[in-house]
Amino acid sequence: MVIVTDEERWEMVQRRDKRADGAFYYSVKTTGVYCRPWCGSRPALRENVAFHTTCEDAERAGFRPCKRCRPNEAAVADQHAETVAKACRAIEESEDMPRLEDLASAAGMSRFHFHRVFKAATGVTPRAYAAQRRAQRVRAELGRSRTVTEAIYESGFQSNGRFYAASTEMLGMTPTDFREGGQRARIRFAVGECSLGSILVAATERGVCAILLGDDPEALVRDLQDRFPRAELVGGDAAFEQLVARVVTFVEAPGVGLDLPLDVRGTAFQQRVWQALRAVPAGQTVSYAEIAARIGAPKAVRAVAQACGANALAVAIPCHRVVRNDGALSGYRWGVERKRALLAKESQTELRSVLLAGESACPTRSDGQE
Repeated sequence: MVIVTDEERWEMVQRRDKRADGAFYYSVKTTGVYCRPWCGSRPALRENVAFHTTCEDAERAGFRPCKRCRPNEAAVADQHAETVAKACRAIEESEDMPRLEDLASAAGMSRFHFHRVFKAATGVTPRAYAAQRRAQRVRAELGRSRTVTEAIYESGFQSNGRFYAASTEMLGMTPTDFREGGQRARIRFAVGECSLGSILVAATERGVCAILLGDDPEALVRDLQDRFPRAELVGGDAAFEQLVARVVTFVEAPGVGLDLPLDVRGTAFQQRVWQALRAVPAGQTVSYAEIAARIGAPKAVRAVAQACGANALAVAIPCHRVVRNDGALSGYRWGVERKRALLAKESQTELRSVLLAGESACPTRSDGQE
């Protein structure tokens, strides 16, 4: 932030502008203290205020640091970032999930305050972070260990029972199937056509695991094969074709809704983003920042965008409803033109709904006159 004049500095002090934190400090000669620009202490008169570039400058001038905003200490955001980083390292290096009380005590915070600070910084709770890191270790160990049992203990689990109780949720399939590239997974799929081009729908026993859009049906099938290189891919039967038809109908007429069982696989943070996206009504859009705020992680805007890009369930998880802060369309995994077309269809559906609601609310006259 470039600040040129003392008048600009004074305006920022009056606004208690946190964006100016670290850019300068101000001192008050009647109290003998110096503060951060955003300090919440009682406002001083302009004639009693002087400005300083650094804490050292203010102290050389004879002022002491304010006990409220603590200008000579690291900024609160920096302190929190360091605290959370230490907690993350403790979680990653521990075989078992550390107790929340122990993490909070090490941070010098209460359980509640630490939980809130950790979630604001990472986008997930300490427990969800631990589960996510353990899932990453499990995937890595299954890929390099000689046996599943070896992978269990190398990834930090102390018993087979605890591992298998959590394995399906972490991996989306049994450990053996994951180790073998989904060799035993049976995935039904079918490719249809819609106004957006080709559409592939695939499902496991748990629910729909992929809805892919594109121009080349064969490319879509290859994409599915890359996700499950050793899975048994089975062409859908007549009943499955009806499922594809439901998805196509929703693409063409969003007003009909789409209520399908989903087999959603992703990290704890991605799951939260995708759940928030499913709550955005058709015909409306939100920004990445709004989604970040809704999941309690206002600073995780970039991570939200990455989660949208990782979504493999087009339209079912409507990442096309996320736009930039200025309303402009941003990137879309299946192409910006498809995103524009989907939003246009939903806007038309919403407009028709409003018009129909208005017509039903208009009273009719008994004399036949309009």
